[in-house]
Amino acid sequence: MELFDICDEQGNPTGDTVERSEAHAKGICHRTAHIWIAKQENGRYKVLLQKRSMDKDSFPGRYDTSSAGHIQAGDEPMESALRELGEELGINAQNEDLDFAGTFRIQYEKEFHGKMFRDNEVAFVFVYQKPVDIADLTIQKEELDGVSWFDLEETYEACKNHDQKFCVPIGGLETVRKYLKERIR
Repeated sequence: MELFDICDEQGNPTGDTVERSEAHAKGICHRTAHIWIAKQENGRYKVLLQKRSMDKDSFPGRYDTSSAGHIQAGDEPMESALRELGEELGINAQNEDLDFAGTFRIQYEKEFHGKMFRDNEVAFVFVYQKPVDIADLTIQKEELDGVSWFDLEETYEACKNHDQKFCVPIGGLETVRKYLKERIR
């Protein structure tokens, strides 16, 4: 059984917990960690996106954030981010490898596999910019079907236009774009 900390609108735990299925059935606010793997190439940023497994309970087969996951009850955003990178992609990162870029809200209701899915999250966004070779990654097959590099600005435009190839949260893209634009070397 997966337990999440119930949180307020800013992502601060309230002291109560909720089971994953109940959080998504009732739309109870909880926290997630989103990690964006980014690199500069020819003056433009590229981001590594994962293709979600066809077995996922939401947005199967669509491209999403590099790595993301729920923050388990009692855990902190950074430790969850590091764990997700390791589990999903086989990247053994340290605290100093991740830069905190901000938070954003995710709220929606959508039907998947005949069931209503109500998401209500505060997402903590981290950026990882160490070199990554797709061939060296250890992909968690239960979670994702693969990964690919995408141009950040082209992906942002595609998501703004509701391109069904992607399920990247627009708030996450905006947070990482702002963070990277402030740090162009």
